[in-house]
Amino acid sequence: MPIIQSAKKRVRVAKKAATRNSKTKRSFKDALKVFTKTPSAKSLSDAQSKLDTAAKKGVIHKNKAARLKKRAAAKAKAAGVKPAKAAAKKAAAKPVAKKTASKPAAKKPAAKKPAAKK
Repeated sequence: MPIIQSAKKRVRVAKKAATRNSKTKRSFKDALKVFTKTPSAKSLSDAQSKLDTAAKKGVIHKNKAARLKKRAAAKAKAAGVKPAKAAAKKAAAKPVAKKTASKPAAKKPAAKKPAAKK
């Protein structure tokens, strides 16, 4: 058991971080399990989101997160699951009226220097 005050604090901080990291790790593992049991676009999206969060927080390495996401996407494709983004793009494919924005005043071209005399 540490005696010095700063060492005691490090123990407390490390314990808090370990709890937080284990919750993050548990959440992405659970999301992957849900996806493997019932592959769907929503569960794939949720699992990928949880993996990104874990990588961002440093719980797992970013390459491991990428590898797991790739495997999940391959399983989804094999199961015939359409990605959530494709479904969202079809719904948002309706034409939208463009807004006309006024152009800022054009800058004058820089004046050319006269040629040097020889």
